[in-house]
Amino acid sequence: MRRTIPGLSGLAAIALVLSACGGGGASETSGDKTDHDALKATLTWWDTSDPTNEGPAFKELIKRFNEEYPNVKINYQSVPFGEAQNKFKTAAEAGDGAPDILRAEVAWVPEFAAAGHLYALDGTDVLEKNDYLETALSSNVYEGKTYGVPQVTDTLGLMYNKKLFKQAGITDAPTTWEEVAADAKLLAEKADAKGIYLNSGGYFLLPFMYGEGGDLVDTEAKSIVVGSKENKAGIKVAADLVKSGAAPKPDANDSYGTMMTLFKEGKVGMVINGPWEVANVSKDPKFGGFENLGIAPVPAGSAGAGAPVGGHNYVVYSGMDEKKADAATAFLEFMTSAESEAYIADELGLLPTNEAAYDLVKENERVTAWKSALDVAVARPWIPEGGLFFGPLDEMATKVLVQGAAVDATLDKTAAKYKADVVPEYDLP
Repeated sequence: MRRTIPGLSGLAAIALVLSACGGGGASETSGDKTDHDALKATLTWWDTSDPTNEGPAFKELIKRFNEEYPNVKINYQSVPFGEAQNKFKTAAEAGDGAPDILRAEVAWVPEFAAAGHLYALDGTDVLEKNDYLETALSSNVYEGKTYGVPQVTDTLGLMYNKKLFKQAGITDAPTTWEEVAADAKLLAEKADAKGIYLNSGGYFLLPFMYGEGGDLVDTEAKSIVVGSKENKAGIKVAADLVKSGAAPKPDANDSYGTMMTLFKEGKVGMVINGPWEVANVSKDPKFGGFENLGIAPVPAGSAGAGAPVGGHNYVVYSGMDEKKADAATAFLEFMTSAESEAYIADELGLLPTNEAAYDLVKENERVTAWKSALDVAVARPWIPEGGLFFGPLDEMATKVLVQGAAVDATLDKTAAKYKADVVPEYDLP
């Protein structure tokens, strides 16, 4: 049974109806070695992970896959993440040159599915035999069919400097934004450090919105809610942290880079960030190693705690025959098995999407430290336009946190941009 990661009341619900009659379901693949030998195909996989730090681990899994499926050749191609979305769309629309398998960012899946570029996986072993985290799986569901499986999941959490906390007399990670503000004063007074650095990117302000019960759009009502009173209340909390001095004003040119530099140098005690930064922080000689890194769920607002779910999915191109589809789904089943995901977690520190993998990596603190943060992960509205959400949000975050613009008026303008440029068919309240 799949485990549901709880969201917050009032957030857009994501329906996870897995239709057994999805178009293009592949036949079951037996675990018998003879059946594995009989499966023959050549598959092209566009891997958008980091080719230097992550690629070798995935290549190792291909070798292990071929020990079980010797007649399925994987043509591995590393494609830069920043180019892959448009490159895949162009090839799929032309009907020439698209890969059989793509590592897709979570927001790409509904967009590609709506365009008819993806193969529905309903009824295949890759869905039936793996125990995916339900929130991670949700980004692959579009109009009741499932068009991918999660490769790696992530979320935002509170990362803090244990040494600075000890100097300031703070014994536990703050659980609310009010406690963050109080701890910031202690850090300034006793540890000569700023409290928390807030990156002026819209994605990083979602915990403030979710904390008040807000969201970006209501997919059921087809309504734009980014300018709601809940979101305005949440963004005011973030703005007040900057105005009070609990958080320094974000750098106008490189907010993210400045945030991580100050955190690694011990000049700021807390940041909101994700598991992708654990290795970089841990190996920085100024920080003090992984043992100095505290990880906790994002602090809560009045409605609770909530952070956006992120990550990447495996998807299969719709323009293939059943034989290739059988091989592709067998490959996906292998790559997302508990054993494969545990290997990737141990090698790279990436968070598994297969529930059973967590039993295999329970000694890996770099992975298990994020489990409580995942427990408050919230599924974003998985609609084809989801990739367009963050341009207007980034503008809003910069105006509010860097330029000191009024929250209410700025969010009203953000809602208007959603209506004009993101989801014009949705209604403004």
